[in-house]
Amino acid sequence: MKLYYILVLAFLATISTSNAQEISDTKFGKGLINFVAKDSSFSIKFAPRIQFRANSAWFHDGDKYSDQVENFLIRRARLKFSGFAYSPKLKYKIELGLSNRDIAGANEFNNNTPNYILDAVIMWNFYENFELWVGQTKLPGNIERVVSSANLQLIDRSILNSKFNIDRDIGFQVRHHINLNDRFVVREKFAFSQGEGRNVVTGNLGGHQYTGRLEFLPFGLFQSKGDYKQGDLKREPKPKLMIGATYNFNNDAVRTRSGKGSYMITENGYHQTDITTIFVDGMFKYKGLSFMGEYANREANTPIAVEDDGTPTGDVVLEGDSFNFQGSYLLKNNYEFTGRYSKISYYEVTNAGNIDQYTMGISKYIVGHKLKVQTDFTYSEKNSEKDFIMWRLGFDLHF
Repeated sequence: MKLYYILVLAFLATISTSNAQEISDTKFGKGLINFVAKDSSFSIKFAPRIQFRANSAWFHDGDKYSDQVENFLIRRARLKFSGFAYSPKLKYKIELGLSNRDIAGANEFNNNTPNYILDAVIMWNFYENFELWVGQTKLPGNIERVVSSANLQLIDRSILNSKFNIDRDIGFQVRHHINLNDRFVVREKFAFSQGEGRNVVTGNLGGHQYTGRLEFLPFGLFQSKGDYKQGDLKREPKPKLMIGATYNFNNDAVRTRSGKGSYMITENGYHQTDITTIFVDGMFKYKGLSFMGEYANREANTPIAVEDDGTPTGDVVLEGDSFNFQGSYLLKNNYEFTGRYSKISYYEVTNAGNIDQYTMGISKYIVGHKLKVQTDFTYSEKNSEKDFIMWRLGFDLHF
């Protein structure tokens, strides 16, 4: 898909207002366009967003911090379309990425084209509390990954997420929830997907990917789906807790990080191995106080890629354990102070050592997550030795 067609799509969404009826206010943060057809046969919400980032890092050379690296970038620039078609029970979401980081990765597996498509999914509430999802979207993985990048309280996600998340894939999902009583809610999420990640057009190269997640909310639902938004911007008047666990099995996976990472290519095809990824996580909020915790584990039955004669190719599955703990408090003037500790302990076969990172951040929410300024500072160690320090500044604008 060329950029031209993306812009045409956005333009058509705009001019469609001549045949539609506006049913909700369009103040900032509610979407640039938010309409429903006069006969209520469809609706469309168009919400673009941008994220500017400035980064500076200083690396330790064994004696002192030097070798400064700095850059400015548009970290994310996205177009998001959502709504319903034919019936409010049949919803859809399309999200397109335009920044270099979003579209990078053209290769033989996606016809050497940019990765414009992030989400393209249809969600059908076909029976009571059951929903069927079809298309490409995030798998029900660790909470930090499923939280939108628009709703983060630090400049970016943790190292746990960057190395262990299972991201997006193409396939089917079934979602359901149970109300055990007037407060306690249990949610079940199951996915069957291709196994190679987003925008892959070559078909299934190994086996398929199977994902299951359970979530427990003993004190009821969060306000405005706050269990999947960082920071307690709603200042929950009563304690709210969500505890979740995910099991992901990628059968005959051909990439080093399950559905992500490099392809394990051999002289006669691909190295295939079963990869299992486990997440246990939780979110707690109460009167401006927010806490998120995560644990991740990845293992493979044959993590080292080899040729037919047993010679290693150099590709190795990233096996190991990781923890991430993040806490914050929101002041009444909408300044928020956040602290995060993240740790990765790779297995010996991965030969990547251990990483510890400490991050402190400040956010100023002007219009919630829709308009905010953030900054954070990170100190990183590798194998208990000084690695680097990093300062970042970010500005987010989300219609």
